Amino acid sequence: MHWLYLLLALGALMLALTTHSAGLLALWLLMMAGFLLAWVVGWYRERIGQGSRDEVAMVDPAELLRLRQLAEARRREAAVRQGGDSPPAP
Repeated sequence: MHWLYLLLALGALMLALTTHSAGLLALWLLMMAGFLLAWVVGWYRERIGQGSRDEVAMVDPAELLRLRQLAEARRREAAVRQGGDSPPAP
């Protein structure tokens, strides 16, 4: 969508170059500057938006601690089961 602003800015520049009125020249140049600024802002937002992380997928510290404790408990349970399943030593 932001590429449309660039095309509009180029169109306004072409109209500014072909006009004979000073008032219209100022109007077209202001429009060109506005469209060019809108294009830069849109381009910047797209570039920054691609590099940002999804906040919904991030885990808060309390949840991370809970998951670590759960994993540790599972590891201990697996170690106990593995030790209990082996035949007794003579």
